[in-house]
Order: sequence, then structure tokens, then C-alpha cells
Amino acid sequence: QVQLQESGPGLVKPSQTLSLTCTVSGGSITSNDYYWTWIRQPPGKGLEWIGFISYIDTTYYSPSPALKSRTSISRDTSKNQFTLHLTSVTPEDTAVYYCAGDRGGFLDYWGQGTQVIVSS
Repeated sequence: QVQLQESGPGLVKPSQTLSLTCTVSGGSITSNDYYWTWIRQPPGKGLEWIGFISYIDTTYYSPSPALKSRTSISRDTSKNQFTLHLTSVTPEDTAVYYCAGDRGGFLDYWGQGTQVIVSS
């Protein structure tokens, strides 16, 4: 059974870079056709798709004005992890952040989510 677990700081100061790591167990991040995805949910709002890194190390990020040009996702295949980097955070980046595995447009696997608060 594939399991995902997010890790990272729960509190980040404005203007800093937020880095969150997702550790995948029970399967490989190089498994065919999987797109390893980050999603967030701000308080009182719906889910917001952030971006993915694919099994062949390609990336795609949301063109949303709230995220554009601030997002990058990298991976470490030796650790079976992928990491979200979000620069220049503001309080509007406060959210629960989820990592997930997408295959064919279906989010087969989800992490439990990690709360991030942006505050000075």
C-alpha cells in the first residue's frame, strides 16, 4: 500500500521560503505514469492545486496569480521524496498542504496534510 507523509515547518515568517517534503513509502516516485502533486486548502476555502513533478522528472505549476513564479518542486529519488518550495510567502499562503499521487487524472494517494501558518 502506497503511503504519503508530508513534513516541514508549521510556522513560516512572511517573505521566507516554505519548503515541504513528501515521503512516499510502499511505491516508487519513478513508477510509470504517476504525477506527484501538491495541493493546499486555505482556511474556509476549497482545494487549490499547486503543481506536480512527474515520474520522469518533468514539472508543471499552477498559473494562478496567487502562485505563479513562486513555486518549484524537486525530487530525491534516493530518498523517494519530493519537495515543494514556495518563495516569498505571505499570510495568504496559510493553508493545509497535501501531497498526493495522481495517475490518469485520479488522485490515488493522499498524505494526511500538514498545517502551515505564515505569520510574523
